[in-house]
Formats: sequence, structure tokens, C-alpha cells
Amino acid sequence: MSKTAVKPIAEQPTVRPLHSPAQFHFRTLRIDTPFQPRIDTLMKTNDWYDWGGYRAPASLWDEELEYFAIRSQAALFDISPMTKYRIEGPGAETFLNRLTLRDVTRLKSGRVHYTAWCDDAGHVLDDGTLFRLAETRFRLCCQERHLPWLLDSAIGFDLTASEETEAVAALALQGPTSFAILREAGFEGVERLKVFDLADFPHEDGSVTISRTGFTGDLGYELFMPVELALSLWDRLMEAGQSRGIRAIGYTALNRARLEAGLIVANADFVTAEHAIRADRVRMPDEIGLGFMVDLEKGYFNGRRAIVEARAKGRLQHVLVGLEIEGNIPAEHAIVYHRKRKEVGLVSAAIWSPMAKRNIALASLVRPYGDTITDDLWVEIYAMRELKYERLLKRAKVAARPFVKLDRRTASPPPEF
Repeated sequence: MSKTAVKPIAEQPTVRPLHSPAQFHFRTLRIDTPFQPRIDTLMKTNDWYDWGGYRAPASLWDEELEYFAIRSQAALFDISPMTKYRIEGPGAETFLNRLTLRDVTRLKSGRVHYTAWCDDAGHVLDDGTLFRLAETRFRLCCQERHLPWLLDSAIGFDLTASEETEAVAALALQGPTSFAILREAGFEGVERLKVFDLADFPHEDGSVTISRTGFTGDLGYELFMPVELALSLWDRLMEAGQSRGIRAIGYTALNRARLEAGLIVANADFVTAEHAIRADRVRMPDEIGLGFMVDLEKGYFNGRRAIVEARAKGRLQHVLVGLEIEGNIPAEHAIVYHRKRKEVGLVSAAIWSPMAKRNIALASLVRPYGDTITDDLWVEIYAMRELKYERLLKRAKVAARPFVKLDRRTASPPPEF
């Protein structure tokens, strides 16, 4: 028998795990947004998804009725997880003009524009909105995180660039009664905001930035505030909207509205250049419907040479189009055929539109299909029929976007419902 004494359990040496903390990333809880206490209270479906590391609602109470809240009342959607960058300094305008496709010198203080930016090969890295908060101060909002790339690109420019996603809370208030709610809430002067205008309004001991922007194609606004003012602003809007039908919504309803508006989503309708694993998955602006942004008169910007060359030599291989499809079965992720035989593309998003009363979709097609050849297109849909999938070939035709165009979105002053 061994003479070695066995140490009591309390004296045993600490056994350290063989794995690093990073290998337990799956145990990390999703980040809560500043509005989480209010959203958790309203959550009925327990339907969550991951938005950039945040715990975000796909739906809250009923995704169908949430959609109709956007189109007939007012919908409140938490957009705090949206990536936000603060870019400021004397060189900010010049930097952003070199970075993005549109001419930033034409973007006046108190205005917003939709833009995109590319790598040197002319492939889209992301799209988003650029807010000119002051002469030398900007906010860039987008889907993906680009801070290392922004900082590398900013070398030599007199500016500072920082991410402010966690410091700035944000809400989207969308729908026909959205303006009336803001006015009822006491935001005096909000009626003067035209589409893509922004202004600061007092709230408690601080301020909230309100822009007449949104992702629904409807009358609507986006509100940005410091996180410490988030809950009080939510309560202020909810109280003011009681008689105007305000309801909190999740992403599923918003996604339906954005598709009706013909708007695209990064890494859903196109793959961003930094995320593409396969070389043929990247896209140039002209290939995803963003060619209108490219301003060749402003001088050099990232990807300019490659875009000009692709246009001149006919190297643009894809086109993103809207489709109207026969029947009422959504064709999401359906393959698109020409003359029922030749595979020519893929549907990225599709719904039956309650507003348009049409079966609509967005699809990426290989040129010349969808470009010069737009007839005899078909989509392949697999529909469940009594516990069996049936293959359906439905005729599709190229349709103009937006699928739904609402006059109230751009009316100035905005209508009061």
C-alpha cells in the first residue's frame, strides 16, 4: 500500500480548464438593448433572433397583425442593434466622399442620404444611411461592423472615427399615424421635417435626433438618443400613441414592409464582399440595383476604377430585379428558370403582399436575363400539399420597384391620420 498521503479535497490543486474562454462563446448571452425592459414586458411569442449579437424580437404578439400596424396605425421597432459610427473632424467630408459612392459635398447639415461603399475591386462592402449631424460631424448607420477597415482607410485624414452602437439607442416609428404621435408627444416643429431631413428635439435634460427616414416605404421616422434617455422616450411615445394605435413590432413584420418597398438587405439579398467565401458571390453596385448611387463626376472613390471598367467592358454579370409571380404561394429561395429549362437566378425574398395584392419577390438573375431578356421566366416552388411536397412552376414577370408606393411617405407637411 502506498505511503503517499491523500490530500483532503479542500487541499487538492485547482484544475484549470483546457479550453480558453473563447471556446465557450456559445454560452454567452445575447446583449440586451436599452429598450429590453419594455420589450420583454410586451413579448408574447418568445420569438427571438440574433441581430449583431443583440437579443431582438422576430415577433412580439402576432406577426400578421404587427405588419398591419405598420400600414394602418403606427409601429415602434427597436433599431438599437443597427451598427452606428461617429465620424467627425475637418477631414470627415473628404474622407466619406472618398469612401462612399455618392457625393457627400452635396449632403447638407440636417440631411440624410442612402449610400453604399465598395472595396478596391468595386464590390459592395455594405449599404446604409449617412447622417450629416453638423458641418464636420457625421453618423454612418449600416448592417455590418467595419471599424478596423474605416480606421485603416482614415489614415492621413484629419478626423476621428468610433463605433457608437452601444452608446446610442434608436427607434423606428413607422406608419400613417407616426407624425400625429410625435406631435401629440410634444415634438414641436416635427411637421417641418421633409423626407431625409433630421433635427434635434429636447427630451428631459437632453435631446433626441429625429430623422424622417425608415425601412418600410411608409410615412415614418427614426429617433436616436443617449441610452440613458431610452426608456423615458419609449414611455413618452407609447403614452402619446394610445389613441393612435401605436404597437411595438418585431423584424418579421418590418421585413414584409421593406419588401413591398423594394428595399434590399445586406447578406440576405446580396452577400457583402467581406462575408463572401466564394469569389463569384460578390456584387458590384449595378448588380444589386445601386448603380444610381455611383457619382463618377465627384472624382476618386473606393472601387471607382473597377466600376468604370466593368461598365465599359460589359463585365456586369448579374442584375437584381423585382418579380411578380402568379398565384399566392410565396417563392422565397426559389430557383428562377427561363423557358422552364435554363436556370438563370435565385429568389432572395418573397411574400404575398397584402397591400399590392400580388405575389412579389426580389431575385438575382444572370444577365442578360432580367436585363434585356425579361419574358418567359418561371420560378420553381415546392408547396406542401397534405404531407407531400408538390413541385410547382409558376410564371414570373419583371416588375418595377417599389411594389407599393404610398404618397403619404413623401407628403410635406405630413398627413395626420
